[in-house]
Amino acid sequence: MDDDLQALDRDALIAEVKKLRAGIRQHRDSTGHELCWHHPDLWDLLPEKTEPSIAVPPWPKFMRGCIHYRQSLDNQAPDAPIHDKEFNG
Repeated sequence: MDDDLQALDRDALIAEVKKLRAGIRQHRDSTGHELCWHHPDLWDLLPEKTEPSIAVPPWPKFMRGCIHYRQSLDNQAPDAPIHDKEFNG
């Protein structure tokens, strides 16, 4: 799957690492309502271009997952500032 890396020279490998790091940082630095979204732009950093096959839970299970995720943020980042803004999708 990663055979393409073998053909890259040092400069190309460094460029690839920098591109991947930028994508990871963008994902890491997501905040507020951005935390709720999947990030296909992160997947697009991979060389293989596929249409992601996602499965979406039914609403009640999805919302329970959202609540669980938000509760996990309380545990993992209890001192995080509150982003008290409505989503304007």
